[in-house]
Amino acid sequence: MTRLYTMPGTCSLAANIAVAWLDAPVEIANMEYGDHKKDEYLSINPKGKVPALQFDDGDVLTELAAILAYLGATYGTQGYARDERLGYREAEALSFMTSEVHASYGPHFAAQAFAESESAQEEVKKKAYETLAGHYERLNANLEENGGQWYLGEKSFADAFLYVLVRWLDQTPIKLDDYPSLKAHRDRMEADDGVRKALARQDMEPQGS
Repeated sequence: MTRLYTMPGTCSLAANIAVAWLDAPVEIANMEYGDHKKDEYLSINPKGKVPALQFDDGDVLTELAAILAYLGATYGTQGYARDERLGYREAEALSFMTSEVHASYGPHFAAQAFAESESAQEEVKKKAYETLAGHYERLNANLEENGGQWYLGEKSFADAFLYVLVRWLDQTPIKLDDYPSLKAHRDRMEADDGVRKALARQDMEPQGS
C-alpha cells in the first residue's frame, strides 16, 4: 500500500488531511521528531523532510504541493483536475502558501541558518514576523473575498495547508485574533471529521476553543 510519511507539527498534516478527505487507500506512517534525520528515512527521502509519499514499487514523491496534486488527481473528483477552475486556483494558492508563506518561516524555525550572533538572529526573526504578518493579512483578505468559509469559495486542499499555516501562528508573536476570518476558518476546520482524524493520526490536538 502507498505510504505517507508524516511528523507532528509539520506541513505534512495537510497531506494527511487530504488523505482523510478523499478516503484514499494510503497508510499513514507518523514518525517521532528526529526520525526524519535517521538513515532509515533518509534512504526514502534524502532531503530529510516530510511529507514523503512512497508507492508500492518503491518510487517516492516529495514536496507537499506535488503530493496534494497527485492525491487530488488520483483519488479526487473532477474539480481537482488542473484544467478545471478549482484545480488551477488551488495550484495557485498552494504555490503562494509554499513559496511565500511557508518559506518566510525559515528564520523562525532556524534563525542560526540566517545569522550567527543572537542579536542578529533576533533581528532576522523580527523581519520575518513583519513579512509573515503581511502574508496573513493577504490570506485573511482572500478568504473574506471568497465568502469566508473556504479559501477558494469551495473546499480544496488549499484549506488543508491554510489550516497548518494558521496553527503555526501560535509559535510566533503574531496574534490570530488580528485575523478573524482565519480564526473562524481554523475553528471550522477543527470541527471537520477528516481534520480530526488526521490530527489524531499525527498525535496532535485541535488548537481552537
